[in-house]
Amino acid sequence: MKSARRTFFMCWLPVIALCAAIVVQSSFPSPDLGPFFPLKDKVLHMAAYGILAALFYRACRVTWPGRLSPAQLLAISVCFASLFGVSDEIHQSFVATRQADAMDGVADFAGSVLGALAYMWLTSPCGRRFLSKTVRRR
Repeated sequence: MKSARRTFFMCWLPVIALCAAIVVQSSFPSPDLGPFFPLKDKVLHMAAYGILAALFYRACRVTWPGRLSPAQLLAISVCFASLFGVSDEIHQSFVATRQADAMDGVADFAGSVLGALAYMWLTSPCGRRFLSKTVRRR
């Protein structure tokens, strides 16, 4: 039981927390934080959903070790994060100060793919070798 609880807190709680943070943030007017640059909104969408896909990939990988191939984990993670992005865009269409934007959905999908691919590569033998060489150089 202790192992299952630890897996939940270490792997699934970050996924749930990020999903909750996205829903809460999209329930309010869009904050105008930080410097302005072109496509800032899309970059932020890509970052958020890239992190979500990577966290989901990690949670599935740790919860069910060896049961899913990296390609299956990639597909599941991208689908989960992208569908969550679509559901959030639908949610925003009902919020008075927000609007749904198809291009946000595209940015969510692109970020999901990049985030899951990055996590898949970093946890692969090639990625681990690269990281170990980079750390040793410092």
